[in-house]
Amino acid sequence: MDGKTIFPSLKTARLTLSPIRESDNHAIFTLFSTPAVVEYYDLEAFTELEQADKIIAFFKTRYQDKLGIRWAIRLQESDQLIGTCGFNSWNPQMKNAVIGYDLLPDFWGKGYTTEAIRRIIQAAFSGELACGALNRIQGDTIPGNDASECVLKKVGFKEEGLRRQSGYWKNQFHDLKCFGLLKSEFTHA
Repeated sequence: MDGKTIFPSLKTARLTLSPIRESDNHAIFTLFSTPAVVEYYDLEAFTELEQADKIIAFFKTRYQDKLGIRWAIRLQESDQLIGTCGFNSWNPQMKNAVIGYDLLPDFWGKGYTTEAIRRIIQAAFSGELACGALNRIQGDTIPGNDASECVLKKVGFKEEGLRRQSGYWKNQFHDLKCFGLLKSEFTHA
């Protein structure tokens, strides 16, 4: 990715995955101030709109610095932001990345997250993204986050093990289940 690289927008049957805009700050605030959304997240629920502005700027900087990418998950029919997804980190040299995603509870259980992450994985493995084609994508969950594990397994991730107390946030240590997906294992279906 050079400094002139345009942020890639992607489409699925029902969704548009596009840049998170500064004007999305109210939607991002709603998303990250919802306790159920951040229950397993490494951040506290937002209490001020300024926090949404800061995380939008953070996502933009991570992309500009070639450290990660975060898309807004939008309904095609209305352009409503219903969540975000992306690669929290990527390493083009090692050809790997770590995936992350979130969705407003009103949209849970409808296949939107699976649809969105399947599309970004396809883009990452095919070389559609400016970082070049990846070979491995990792996803980490906290034990008990069954919905997230289900999404990862639906798109082909394999559980690789438990990293004991490898995360620390909200004043406590967290075990992390590690899931991995290799390019050779991924199917678009």
